[in-house]
Amino acid sequence: MQPLSGKHRAESIKQLGEETFDVLVIGGGITGAGIALDAATRGMHTALIDMQDFAAGTSSRSTKLVHGGLRYLKQLEVKMVAEVGKERAVVYGNAPHVTTPEWMLLPIYQGGTFGRFSTSLGLMLYDFLAGVKREERRSMLSARETLLKEPLLRSEGLLGGGYYVEYRTDDARLTIEVVKKAAERGAVALNYVRAAELLYDGKGQLSGVTGRDMLSGETFPIRARQVVNASGPWVDEIREMDRSRKGKTLRLTKGVHLVFDQSRFPLRQAIYFDVDDGRMMFAIPRDGKTYIGTTDTDYAGDPAEPGVTAEDREYIVKAANSMFPGLRLSLADIESEWSGVRPLIYEEGKSPSEISRKDEIFRSPSGLITIAGGKLTGYRKMAETVTDLLARELGHAGCGPYGPCITKTLPLAGGDFGGPASFPAFIREQTVAGIALGLGELAAERLARRYGTNVAAVYAVIPEIREDANLRQIPLDLYAALRYGMDEEMAMRPDDFLIRRTGALFFEMDTVIRHYRQIIDIMAVHYGWNEEQTRSYVRVVEREIQERGRSHEWIPPEGHPRRPAFEGLGGRLPHGI
Repeated sequence: MQPLSGKHRAESIKQLGEETFDVLVIGGGITGAGIALDAATRGMHTALIDMQDFAAGTSSRSTKLVHGGLRYLKQLEVKMVAEVGKERAVVYGNAPHVTTPEWMLLPIYQGGTFGRFSTSLGLMLYDFLAGVKREERRSMLSARETLLKEPLLRSEGLLGGGYYVEYRTDDARLTIEVVKKAAERGAVALNYVRAAELLYDGKGQLSGVTGRDMLSGETFPIRARQVVNASGPWVDEIREMDRSRKGKTLRLTKGVHLVFDQSRFPLRQAIYFDVDDGRMMFAIPRDGKTYIGTTDTDYAGDPAEPGVTAEDREYIVKAANSMFPGLRLSLADIESEWSGVRPLIYEEGKSPSEISRKDEIFRSPSGLITIAGGKLTGYRKMAETVTDLLARELGHAGCGPYGPCITKTLPLAGGDFGGPASFPAFIREQTVAGIALGLGELAAERLARRYGTNVAAVYAVIPEIREDANLRQIPLDLYAALRYGMDEEMAMRPDDFLIRRTGALFFEMDTVIRHYRQIIDIMAVHYGWNEEQTRSYVRVVEREIQERGRSHEWIPPEGHPRRPAFEGLGGRLPHGI
């Protein structure tokens, strides 16, 4: 087992360059991570690479729901709704620390997309297809009951509401936990490694890639018997490199979400509602904030940086004020935002909202296997389908034998609770343990919920640091999470930690502004960055704050002394970090 640690990065790169793998997966989003886990657990020697951080593309930019796609019933995609609906329970069972049941309210308005009868029938069918347990089945509410659930809703024309369960998740952390489990089962996983070139044998069959370490510039061959292209918005680029981009292609659509503080948007209840143009939108309370989205528009720019336009913001704020008229939100109220692209399979004559979210597998003459489309919720089932294919192909080549798929009941990293029923007691126990170490109650509970059964490894560093005067300017829980992120989750850059390991740049902007310099200073010592590298990461984070933190009117400080929080340490931090 190769630890998923930034400190062991050179060893992992050496292993990638020297060994021949059964499977190389290109793309460290949720789909690629799921394939790597499934392949590794069946006994395939597996490698996983991503040119960015794990989950840096679509898999950290979703609506953060593991849901069955109620609206797809309107498009008669019954099979997909049934499959991903059942997968919600699987994801929850395997990772209750990153997946939470969330009651969703669907208000019904006169002249809206859903009427009372169609909503009742649709939700009943949804429950049936998804195999929803009795206590989570839908109920229909009167207009009065609907407003009691959420008083902010527009009362004019309200006929009632449908009440049903979806599952809220942290999409990036879900991906990280899958990657960590794959590494635990023997996969070699590395972020910031790009497939710069495809390699072929004398018969024109794909035999690997030339990997480029995006942090050092080093290049090295990665040899593999099978290569899977699970690169999300970039799958057509890999197919182009393989000269096999034929037939169906991707159509990228952009989704934008805005974050508001609960003091300005005091939403009690998650809402799924109609927008005037016929689209649907979610508004979800989370950790003292409310986030709302998404847009659904065609996108043709850089998938890595889709950005948020003034038009995107105005569209969402207008939709929010229409559904929650008493708020009178303005653009100045936006606290943070994120955007991402959906890699959908092109369908002639359909609008972005009408395109199917189903997945498809493409095979090229060279042997490249490409998986495209799909939904976050269905990642495990997509991985099972691809890994079944890999097992057959490798078996024909004389490799194996390989075991069956076991991921349906395999807890993810941090999910070893013995089932979701044990989770509440675990949180209470670990909150008490954190308080005993000097954490506040809310901080201890937050760490326990975020890291699950791995919280013991997070807590382990606290006794080493809590008495160190040099570190008192940074909160204990933040420092412990950072140490764990670098040591166990391959957080190589400050934005890895602030966005994908913690979500702080979305939901804790004040904390980021107060402590980003200290975080960068700690990482600089840990990884041995020089002054130029450190300053470049300062600029990266300050740009993120300026672009995302719209309501703060924040201006970065001038001068940037090299390590203001840790003067007198002689360029070193204690305890080997």
